[in-house]
Amino acid sequence: MTMTMTTESDLRAMVRSLEAGLLERDTAARLVLLAAVAAEHVLLIGPPGTAKSELARRLQSIIEPVSGTDDQACFERLLTRFSNPEELFGPLSLKALEEDRYERLVQGYLPTAQVAFLDEVFKANSAILNALLSLLNERVFDNGTERVAVPLVTVVAASNETPTDEALHAFHDRFLIRVPVQPVSDEAFHALLTAESATVAAVPPQRLGSSRRKAIAQAAEAVVISAPALESLHALRSFLRTTTATGPQGHPPPTSDRRWRQLARLLRVAAAAEGRAMVEPLDLWLAAFVAPSHTAQAAALLTWWQQQVLVVGEADAPGWRRHTEAFEKQLEIETRAQAEEGADAAGKMALARSIGGTDNPGASGEMLRLYSARAEEHLRKRWSPLHVRSRKGQVREVADEVLAAGNEHRRTLASLEAQMNRRLWLPPSLVRDTLAPLRERVHLLGELHDRLLACEAGFAALPVDEALSDVPAPMVVELSA
Repeated sequence: MTMTMTTESDLRAMVRSLEAGLLERDTAARLVLLAAVAAEHVLLIGPPGTAKSELARRLQSIIEPVSGTDDQACFERLLTRFSNPEELFGPLSLKALEEDRYERLVQGYLPTAQVAFLDEVFKANSAILNALLSLLNERVFDNGTERVAVPLVTVVAASNETPTDEALHAFHDRFLIRVPVQPVSDEAFHALLTAESATVAAVPPQRLGSSRRKAIAQAAEAVVISAPALESLHALRSFLRTTTATGPQGHPPPTSDRRWRQLARLLRVAAAAEGRAMVEPLDLWLAAFVAPSHTAQAAALLTWWQQQVLVVGEADAPGWRRHTEAFEKQLEIETRAQAEEGADAAGKMALARSIGGTDNPGASGEMLRLYSARAEEHLRKRWSPLHVRSRKGQVREVADEVLAAGNEHRRTLASLEAQMNRRLWLPPSLVRDTLAPLRERVHLLGELHDRLLACEAGFAALPVDEALSDVPAPMVVELSA
């Protein structure tokens, strides 16, 4: 376990190295590194100029070279429909051809790379794609009559869009992790324009070598998926069935059994890298980047995880908000209520206006205000002590419920925040966005509680007539937490 914890610390340093100077790339950086740890391949989908190749190059600097070899370069190619196999796998050996052997000079090409970045990967022709399949799946390359193992750790591929051609579905399925990458948001645009050029951070003291990956993979075999996480995965499968188009005409196929098993392994690897022995529902955010057939579904799955698994809830509290507004309206009505109606009330109001208006030019301004205030006070309706106590009790009951709910949500927020911040792989941006509704709800409940206390004080300040004994009807407002 000590080794695992040390590995987690090293991985955090690697994450910092990947993220250094890049804006809003915390999700892509973590998933690219997790793909390398799990020896899986990752597909970044988004427009050019969004740091996809930069992430691949940084990842190469983190991967420890294979001892005694030169297999440490990050192989990189932009593929087009005119690309030929020689560009990826090396030129034919003229010497071998003289000896009637069909072999390639692979040194410096994809078969000797540990990290490969293939841009516009789906534009390659079938000859290249077919050759890539065995290299991606089995980590082998057929060089002439010899099948050789390759040191490939991970392929980081990029594309502007998810392929719709059915012929590409099998190749698309080879990339376990699929990450949408978009230009920076409006909030980060200023930082993009004013920040210095992004530079690669210093290489972490410990690099990701084969021994570390094997140790994590071995620890992952002992990790179990908890019952709540399994239940959530069942629910996720049902959710995907209702949201994924599975018809003909080029629609992506449903999530395969193989992909579900790969997701389960990735969850175990992620937990093992953090020194944990169990996959928990909190880890299922990863499913958003594995289970969908199209990256456009990632946002919907993250929302599902937030609402159905974590049960974060919405920011608003409509029931208590409506109840607060009803009390405020009732307080306004009762505060402004007049003692009498009809002609007598009208006469008293005319008297008040005469006292406080221009009909008495000799009176000082202070005296006019005093007379006017006394007149208004005289005209205010009086309420029984029982009425005031009843109104205060009604408000206090709701205020106590709001306070209790606010405290409960505050505890939930603190607990979730602590758990999520301990996670190595959870991107800070996702933590922030996930907890934002809960944080806003806590703030809203605090505001509603303050407003209810103000209502209670307002009812307490109503004019009282000890001789009265009226009891107000309880205010009935539909509550929903």
